[in-house]
Amino acid sequence: MKTNDPHSAPHAAHLPSHHPSQEGHQPHGASHKAPPATDPLDRSRFPVDPWRLVEARFDARDLGTTESVFSVANGYLGLRGNYEESRDFSTNGTFINGFHETWPIQHAEEAFGFAKVGQTIVNVPDAKIIRLYVDDEPLELSTADIVEYERVLDLRTGVLSRHVVWRTPTGKRVRVDSTRMVSFTERHLALMTFDVTLLDGDAPITISSQVLNRQDADRGGAVEIARATGEFDPRKANQFGDRVLQPENDHGPLLDDRMALRYQCTQSGMTIALAVAHELETRSPHSSTYEKDDDLLKAIFHVSGEQGEPIRLIKTVAYHTATVVPTGELLDRCLRTLDRVDAEGVEHQLHDQREWLDAFWARSDVEIGGPPAVEQAVRWNLFSLAQASARADGAGIPAKGVTGSGYGGHYFWDTEIYVMPFLTYTNPTAARNALRFRYSLLESARHRARQLAQKGALFPWRTINGEEASAYYAAGTAQYHIDADIAYALSQYVEATGDYDFLDHQAIDILVETARLWADLGFWREEDGGAFHIHGVTGPDEYTTVVNDNLYTNVMARFNLRRAASAVRFIQRKRPDNYAEMAARVGLRDGEVEEWERAADAMTIPFDEHLGIHPQDLHFLEREMWDLDHTPRDKRPLLLNYHPLVIYRFQVLKQADVVLALFLQGEDFTLEQKKADFDYYDPITTGDSTLSAVVQSIIAAEVGYTELALRYFYAALFVDLGDRHGNTSDGVHVASTGGVWTALVCGFGGFRDLGSGRWALDPRLPEEWSYLTYRLTLRGTRVKITITADSLSLEVEEGKRPVTFDVRGTEVTVGPDHPVTVPLEGQGPRLEGEPANPAGTRRADGTVITATVPSGD
Repeated sequence: MKTNDPHSAPHAAHLPSHHPSQEGHQPHGASHKAPPATDPLDRSRFPVDPWRLVEARFDARDLGTTESVFSVANGYLGLRGNYEESRDFSTNGTFINGFHETWPIQHAEEAFGFAKVGQTIVNVPDAKIIRLYVDDEPLELSTADIVEYERVLDLRTGVLSRHVVWRTPTGKRVRVDSTRMVSFTERHLALMTFDVTLLDGDAPITISSQVLNRQDADRGGAVEIARATGEFDPRKANQFGDRVLQPENDHGPLLDDRMALRYQCTQSGMTIALAVAHELETRSPHSSTYEKDDDLLKAIFHVSGEQGEPIRLIKTVAYHTATVVPTGELLDRCLRTLDRVDAEGVEHQLHDQREWLDAFWARSDVEIGGPPAVEQAVRWNLFSLAQASARADGAGIPAKGVTGSGYGGHYFWDTEIYVMPFLTYTNPTAARNALRFRYSLLESARHRARQLAQKGALFPWRTINGEEASAYYAAGTAQYHIDADIAYALSQYVEATGDYDFLDHQAIDILVETARLWADLGFWREEDGGAFHIHGVTGPDEYTTVVNDNLYTNVMARFNLRRAASAVRFIQRKRPDNYAEMAARVGLRDGEVEEWERAADAMTIPFDEHLGIHPQDLHFLEREMWDLDHTPRDKRPLLLNYHPLVIYRFQVLKQADVVLALFLQGEDFTLEQKKADFDYYDPITTGDSTLSAVVQSIIAAEVGYTELALRYFYAALFVDLGDRHGNTSDGVHVASTGGVWTALVCGFGGFRDLGSGRWALDPRLPEEWSYLTYRLTLRGTRVKITITADSLSLEVEEGKRPVTFDVRGTEVTVGPDHPVTVPLEGQGPRLEGEPANPAGTRRADGTVITATVPSGD
């Protein structure tokens, strides 16, 4: 072994030593670490408010972060939280889900099957810009004499508002109030208001409302031009070197003072149109002019401002995009949207927005009897999930939603594992839409499997249009587990909703084709007693790539195989007509289902008898241990500071891998195994991925490390609000926001899906919280679940169907007129007896044993 030198090499000459855990126990080979459970926000600037994110003073030092967290979006259209003036900014941005440009991926050395076509979300023409001039002096926050300032993102109304009182160079005070909203009910609509009032004297006022396509480098700003900065970060989007949006004719003012732009993407051929309407309300004398070219539209309003006389500009914008539709038709759609809004009025749109969010919070709110800052942050995370998914409709859910260009606007496994649980249990319609999008990519996934000489279907690791866009296969295409992740989300949705029509006609096709992939990818080794192996894959931990028998992959593939087999048999037994249609549609062969079951039963699940843990892969324990304790902070995250080959040689994790399997397939592991695995992997998990802390929090809570679970939860809770990973400027980490909900509901709330329409509750309430309340929608019934230190209460808020839960081994049924309260004896680890976890333990034949789980320490 090499010596430890914290300034040169990341080596360690020993396995983790014994250290006390957060609970005072002696974990086997573990020293648990997590960020301190502190609120990272400056509360003099960001005061606590349970339903609003408030900024009490302007600060230009973190513009990138605030632009992301103050974004307004609806899953289709997203407006970054840039200031109206568009002068003080980090990255100006307006994004539309799925609207992308393609480009050829240039590999240094080509090989067969490498991804060929890259896809990157396009920063579309920006209609947020409204500039103010008083006495011909511009308002620019960073240089202005600001008397009053407040910016608020209201989580109940979905409206971003800003209040400023500006003292001009001539000493006149001007009140400027603006609002911005992207509609949840009108998918293509953005609505803005801009109010100006002179508080001291009269003055000429000019308001310049603009639409700018930032393709033109001469205009400055965040242009889509390659920049030779030397900066490397694979989490950022690729930059375009050539013009992306080609202008089409008929730009400029239209009838009734409306303005429009139309473009087609140079390579992808996608089309976009936007139209803008203005309405100026004031009793002061005023006039208007228009200016236009291919990339810039201006509506300029000149007002003879009078003291105390309000001036209001209402700006309404409609965006429509398509894959093949001509821009002229898209423009017609934009005008129809504006016509409808004009007829209904602004107040109608605000009312519909509030009504939509009232229903959202009724289904989704999580209430915590703890620090108010925690509840505020939780609600912001949940609101971010709505902004990423609500009107995605026929598209996927990008890793950054539509709040930034991070990860190129791509869809990953993030959706299925971190976002889908929230949607499935609170908004099944949005969940169905997201899964139908995956189904729309099935043919592309079949083609991708053939490229890799496999049967079945292999979904791309990262994509927008269905083609694999990951240029680095070791940490991309090799993550075959995405097939099982999609199968998991499909199964969870069907069980929670009873949507068997979706199962019969769409989900089953994915289950069959992904099972075929696993059956073909794996192989039998008779010298191991007839074991089934899967080699040459990468698990969730991207610091360990292209390995044999990755535990997470094998465990999830086993689930995928079993679930496909049981679903086929279920349809055959219950709906033979649909079965015949399905069998013909997917070409189901005789004996194929039995083949999947045999492979699942013989799946290799690595286990080390000496250490009593599950190795992350077959050879993981043979690697040297990375010394994280002596790795300087300026060398983190590791992926930005070390060559992949350096990282791959060590036992060091980017994110929870085995621990994630312990959560998703908890019935396959005893509580003792979960604790031993957690103790081993927790100290060598860097948390360089924002996907990790929530999973570590869930399992820490289950095995009894409640304080550690809380600290991991806080680390996840403030990923974006506190910019914990230094890249919130690229957009909100949507998977992390989904993980926050899962950590609350499945970690502290103890909820588990046992399969076959059965659910369990075994909560772990932190001592610092007096209660935790959340909602689950199961088979059309919404159940409110409230946990205190000594009881668990169930109440039906909506729906007529009763729901049964396993509460620590006892069946409890709650109905519309039958609320239930169950005493809780304790919330510590339960290591006595079997089964050792809320989901029970699995026999060799795959059946699940359930029994009473002892409570207490």
